[in-house]
Amino acid sequence: MEKNIILAGVGGQGILSIAYVIDNAALAAGLDFKQAEVHGMAQRGGAVQSHLRYSDRTIHSDLVPRGKADLVISIEPLEVLRYWHFLRPGGWVVTSVTPYVNIPDYPDLDTLLERLASFPDIVLVDSAQIARAAGNLRAQNMAVVGAAAPLLDFSDAELEHWVATLFAGKGERIVEVNLAAYRYGRAMGRFFRGLVDGGVTALTALSMCQRLDPTSINPDLAPAWAASIAGDSARLDALLAAEELVACDPVPA
Repeated sequence: MEKNIILAGVGGQGILSIAYVIDNAALAAGLDFKQAEVHGMAQRGGAVQSHLRYSDRTIHSDLVPRGKADLVISIEPLEVLRYWHFLRPGGWVVTSVTPYVNIPDYPDLDTLLERLASFPDIVLVDSAQIARAAGNLRAQNMAVVGAAAPLLDFSDAELEHWVATLFAGKGERIVEVNLAAYRYGRAMGRFFRGLVDGGVTALTALSMCQRLDPTSINPDLAPAWAASIAGDSARLDALLAAEELVACDPVPA
């Protein structure tokens, strides 16, 4: 078993915190682990990337070769396009769609999301929406970790342990906020993929997820939601026009 991961974002978004959670989960599981230096932190708002590798065999290099990454995890949507070429065939992208507009020619967000939606193996989550529901916008990085969790090789208990350990020194309230962001992010990511795997387009699935309450979402209902709107454009239009949807109950007939 081997997992090659690229972490991406901009300075100040908490790339090191994501690395801490995954690093320690891998080490606690007895896996060999390598992490390349995080680049870009010297410029707050500048591009940041790091390579993470873990395996049940010896790893000799801390750099992920191009075309060999199993997973790109990004807290910023534009940053995905810097590193997508690292993905192997069948590799996954997990990214927030919350933009960090740090350059004057930042592309149109709708155009950017259309580009990301063209990736077949992708999880799109609105990290600001999720972190806000958890109680602190600074928890967006843990929301993205949660969305990526099903693609990692550790249980929720293992990952949550290291989330709690990371923030333990900042008090119980901060620990609970970040655990909530992790859990809501995981549920939202699973719901998104459940819709997409059920035949809903990625952009439609994202629009639906952005109308859901992250605190009550039930990802196990995503296939039923997908089936309920298949071929029913009127129902889909009504769902997308709604201010907020309720994901804890089946979609009404």
